Amino acid sequence: MINIEKFWSDAKYELSKSIQAIYYEVWIEALEPVCFVDNTIVLSTVAASAKRTIDHKYLEIIKEVVSSLNSSITDVLVILPSQKEEYINKQTDSLVSPQSEKRPMADTQKTKSPFLDKYTFDTFIEGKSNAYALAACKTVADTPGQKYNPLFIYSGVGLGKTHLLHAIGNLICKDRSNLSVLYVSAETLVTELISVIRTKSNEENNKFREKYRSCDVLMIDDIQFLIGKDATQEAFFHIFNDLYQTNKQIIITSDRSPKELTTLEDRLRTRFSWGLTVDIQPPDMETRVAILKNKAAQAKFQLSDEVADYIAENATSNIREMEGLLNKIVFFSSLTNNVINTRELAAEALSDFIEDKDGAIDASDIIGAVCKFYKISTDDLFSKKKTKNLVEPRMIAIYLITDLLPMPLAQIGEIFGGRDHTTIIHARDKITDEIKTNTRIKITVADIKNMLLNR
Repeated sequence: MINIEKFWSDAKYELSKSIQAIYYEVWIEALEPVCFVDNTIVLSTVAASAKRTIDHKYLEIIKEVVSSLNSSITDVLVILPSQKEEYINKQTDSLVSPQSEKRPMADTQKTKSPFLDKYTFDTFIEGKSNAYALAACKTVADTPGQKYNPLFIYSGVGLGKTHLLHAIGNLICKDRSNLSVLYVSAETLVTELISVIRTKSNEENNKFREKYRSCDVLMIDDIQFLIGKDATQEAFFHIFNDLYQTNKQIIITSDRSPKELTTLEDRLRTRFSWGLTVDIQPPDMETRVAILKNKAAQAKFQLSDEVADYIAENATSNIREMEGLLNKIVFFSSLTNNVINTRELAAEALSDFIEDKDGAIDASDIIGAVCKFYKISTDDLFSKKKTKNLVEPRMIAIYLITDLLPMPLAQIGEIFGGRDHTTIIHARDKITDEIKTNTRIKITVADIKNMLLNR
């Protein structure tokens, strides 16, 4: 009897290629495998309305996919949570023996690309916050092992690191199919090494070494998970050296820069800086709206400017959160059969997912915090004076407003005495650069943010 969780995971992967991303995440991702009954896979969904939509629009394609993975499965049944126990009691233990499969699941696993089709450079929305990282990734994808080796990408959660890794992988697999590309998470690397150590088998150890040292491109996601794993760090140190010395491309992602991985071995952190280090900042308002419009267009969902602005305003730093809100709009629209095209309707659809904005930070709060920190008056901050004791706090105030609030640049310029948008951009970019290189400025900005959060 096959493992239903593993089987459904493989089926979902295949379905993600055929169903547009938003609709896949709304209707398919939430389906839960229950059991096999009489050559039928039983899946559970959240509500009767969802069941009707899946039965009407997606049941046939689900049947095709599961049958292609295992010819003994001839039907799909979608049930409600209240029916689970009834069907679990009916399940047939003898269903789908490995011998009766159309093709072994192990073969499926071997040939399956680890890169999702939806993550390409074409579907990645470029903005000021990610342009440098995007350019570096394109260069590495075009010339693996020749420039920027290793490439180290870091950012907070949900800002596009995974998208860029998959985009690199997809392009290399398409244009350079002769190259071997290995994509694993740091956690997987740790798990595999632990397994090798436990078996105490020279054969397993040789397989592990061969797997990682024979690839042409190695991608390691979330390298910070190696912290505290001394044996894995030791193994990766030698893997890194072997690949680097033979001009094999190494790509690493993390939630922080190499310098901030202070508890990782120094010799590893030093090697991470040998090539190119790039970061991805939270997207600005314009980029967030562009991402939403692109996602909606891919799903053929009509997203109005009002609703796009509303979502972008309420998900200011995390693209995954923003996509999640868009998916909920799509789901609500499908469920109620209503067009959601105004801020009011969007607020109603997302009322359970967006916190009350009463007491939220606004521009006056930021300006007040900066003036308090620097012990200056708001009149001085808004003045045309260009003395050093005023220029820095003025730039930091502008930076914090652009970072924390979805406010148009022109509107920020009006707040600061009618300054034009190029002045606002200069201040924003100046502090962005200073945070990366000037520890004092970085700490100052962090302290003011803490003042705002704890006010």
